Amino acid sequence: MSIASRSRIIFDHIEDLDPKKAIKVLAVSKIQPIEAIIEAYHLGYRHFAESYIQEAVQKITQLSHLDDICWHFIGPIQSNKTRQIAAHFDWVQSVDRVKILQRLCEQRKQTQPPLNVLIQVNISEEGSKSGVLVKDLGELAEFAMSLPRLKLRGLMCIPQKQVKDLQPAFAKMFELYRYFQKTYPEWDTLSMGMSSDYLEAIKQGSNMIRIGTNLFGSRIKKT
Repeated sequence: MSIASRSRIIFDHIEDLDPKKAIKVLAVSKIQPIEAIIEAYHLGYRHFAESYIQEAVQKITQLSHLDDICWHFIGPIQSNKTRQIAAHFDWVQSVDRVKILQRLCEQRKQTQPPLNVLIQVNISEEGSKSGVLVKDLGELAEFAMSLPRLKLRGLMCIPQKQVKDLQPAFAKMFELYRYFQKTYPEWDTLSMGMSSDYLEAIKQGSNMIRIGTNLFGSRIKKT
């Protein structure tokens, strides 16, 4: 099946849920060839997500002539990768600690617009998963909002894969998002939902979904 055909299915499903709701579809292009990104671009996609910094920088450089692409980093963030992330990306969705926020702010050039940031929440409280715990979210959000070279836009989550019913986790995330919007009304993004669960995420309030396999097809495993 072509990328165009898969794209039509995704948007048909979204429209069937709520034709009036604005959902931003983030094309997860990690481990996909440049040709696939260009094809998605010509279908109208402008937001692309990467997780591996070296691969991502190569793609961003090769596609620099497409100056309206918006690049999102969605992978775990190591301290030694923050300089490249700050230099090359428009959004970072996987921030979960003070040190990373500080480094991204310090390393974002004054000539660049503020870096859009989402805080990743460990909503399932998995010991091995990245993300801030709910109890620590308020303190981290307050710190992020104080940094001049960053623009905190909202929250992101990756619920526990082994759980069949993700509705409670997504609903809890939406409650958190709405709660913090009372303090930070400029927040406008709740990123949750991937290829296997984006419809349930939208039902529970997501306004940004991260779609890889359902758009591009199965990925070749990274060696």
